[in-house]
Amino acid sequence: MTAVTVLLALLAALSNASASVLQRRAAVQEPDQGGGAGSALRRFGSMLRRPSWLAGAGLLALSSLLQAGALATGSLSLVQPLLAAELLFTLAVGSVVFRRRPEARTWLAFVALAGGLSLFLLAAAPSPGRTTARPGAWLLGGCGALGLVVLLVLAARPVKGASRAALLGLASAVTFATTAALLKEAVGRLGNGPAAMFGHWSLYATGAAGLVAFLLLQGALAAGSLTASQPALTLGDALTSVVLGWLLFAESIHLGLSLLPEAIGVALIGAGSIGLARASSAAGAWDATDPAASPGSATAVPRPPRR
Repeated sequence: MTAVTVLLALLAALSNASASVLQRRAAVQEPDQGGGAGSALRRFGSMLRRPSWLAGAGLLALSSLLQAGALATGSLSLVQPLLAAELLFTLAVGSVVFRRRPEARTWLAFVALAGGLSLFLLAAAPSPGRTTARPGAWLLGGCGALGLVVLLVLAARPVKGASRAALLGLASAVTFATTAALLKEAVGRLGNGPAAMFGHWSLYATGAAGLVAFLLLQGALAAGSLTASQPALTLGDALTSVVLGWLLFAESIHLGLSLLPEAIGVALIGAGSIGLARASSAAGAWDATDPAASPGSATAVPRPPRR
């Protein structure tokens, strides 16, 4: 079942990455209408009519189904970190959609991030735990996740550009990880029959949390480049899921001698993060304009100012 779990998780990562790229394209096709909630709503309503945004929404739905299948056959601590492959899928798909290649430093930074997380997970070797969580554990885990998301959203309000995209991406990541944990809780009850799953609160909480995560993702995609939001989104999702897997489902990771490769993995993640911060494409170079618009066209979207 591990091979099936890995395959489903990687397909979910590919679907997620493609969705992010397509919806980012829809976002850059919309002109800046100024600040304010009204302008944001009008901009979002306009994006809803774009084929690339609708295609991205369909891929997000497909990704949810693939993720549910992976969670039904594997642990939260294994499935969600595998979605870090979304980092490389984003660059590959984005290079095709935006017809521009990110610079070499950006590729190397993404490889360091993904490689570091892979090394950490191989050394940590998350073990399966319970299929469902104890009710008291959900009170602690849910309140903790909610508090963290609120803090990240508040921190994102006064900033713009890459910083805002990263903060909202991280808030979205925590919410997506919580959504995955709720989904695992729901599918874990399917063994007792469909009535047990549809009669439990976790299935409906999954939909509510998923909607919040989706809205936060749209804010991150509109705020700045994919190279700013995507690392926070995928890595934050993975690491939050490891914590929730331990807290809710009694999943554990290896310690002792495994601490050395785990530390190396964390160091690679840090090096990749620094590389992304220094890369010029993190300010919004390769995915900041509509690839269908000519350089002198009125529909071209100007690059956001560097911060």
